[in-house]
Parts: sequence; structure tokens; C-alpha cells
Amino acid sequence: MIEVMIVEDDPMVRDINTKFLKKVDGFRLYKAVSNLGDAKKLIAAKKPDLILLDVYLPKENGVDLLKWIREKNLDVDVILITADKSIERIQESIRYGSVDYLIKPFSFERFKDALLQFKTRHEKFKKHDEIEQKELDQLIASFNAAQPEDDFTKGLNKYTYKSIWAEIEKCGDSAFTADVLAEKLGIARVTVRRYLEYMEKEQKVRKQVEYGKVGRPQYKYHRI
Repeated sequence: MIEVMIVEDDPMVRDINTKFLKKVDGFRLYKAVSNLGDAKKLIAAKKPDLILLDVYLPKENGVDLLKWIREKNLDVDVILITADKSIERIQESIRYGSVDYLIKPFSFERFKDALLQFKTRHEKFKKHDEIEQKELDQLIASFNAAQPEDDFTKGLNKYTYKSIWAEIEKCGDSAFTADVLAEKLGIARVTVRRYLEYMEKEQKVRKQVEYGKVGRPQYKYHRI
């Protein structure tokens, strides 16, 4: 089980996040606290695997706990949960190693995705001392698909875009589908389709509809 600490001063939000956490298999609540002082004491007593950390705390900044964890070289991962949408805060959190950034209010599905993405990487790194480049690329692409929007274009991520395009280039003149790319890269099909739609608008790929004898039509793509 992955041990999780929640750092959130709002009792209602803390309760919601605790209930959300209980719905995701493989995770267990270690402690839920309202301030950084209590969080540090508990981390010193027993390191959790993951911290769900609010940024806005009374007279405190949650990012300071993230910095403290890095200064102490503690093997603890952090997902920030906050209403702060500023690019400056997001970039700061990423520089200090937060593995995800959830902007309030968020859906349970987004919360669940963040935890499952973390679980996949956590288990992969725990089981192996070494990893091959292809497998690592899949993990990184999957991770970046869930990261905050950057200034590339709304809802898309530069790294994920480049990873998908690199796989498309390997196809050469051959047709490919979103399902095939998703399987190779370890990214959700719906995410790959969104990037393909954008590439189609850029006129970098062309979509072709194929109708079979039964079932829904299949969409195949060609690089232009």
C-alpha cells in the first residue's frame, strides 16, 4: 500500500480528499494535518510515500514544505493541490519536484488519474534497479500528459506532443491509428486523439475513415 499524507487546513476539503483517497485502490491514508509544523514532525517520525499538499495555508506556503523535503533529501513525493493558477507557482513547484499539480476545484477522475499515474511510476521504480529507454519514455510521456497546461497551446503539453510525433515519424509512409500510438507510448487513447486532431489542424497528418463490414468506422492517419 502507498502511504499518503494530506496537508490541508480546510476541514471540509481535507475530508473530501480523504474520501477521494479511499476510493482509489492501493493507497492508504497515513495522516491528515492542517499545518506544516505537524507535517514535518510526522514526516520525521515516518516518511509517507506521497503527500497531497495544499499551497494556501494560514500564514504558511505549502511550497515551503516541498523545499524542506528536497533540502533534507527525503525520499517523499508531492502532489500540490491548490486554487493558485499562476504560472509562476506552477513552475516553482515543478522545479522543486512536485509530481503533479491539481487546481481546485477538480473532479474525482482527475484526482484518481494523478494517483494512478503516480502508482504506475512508484511500482515500476520500486521493482527495478534499471530501466530501458523505451520504458522510461513511456513513463515520462504518461506523466507529462497529466501535467498542467503550458504556453504551448491550451490543454496540450510540449513533451507529450514531441513523443507522439516521434512515434509517428517512425511509421514513415505507413498508416497508423490512435490506438496503436497509445499502446506504444503508454498514453490514454483519448489523449492521443486530441493531439492527432491538433496535428491535423496543423496539416501534419491526414485522417482517413475506413468502414468495415460491422462495427464503427476506424480512423487511420498518414503523415503528410
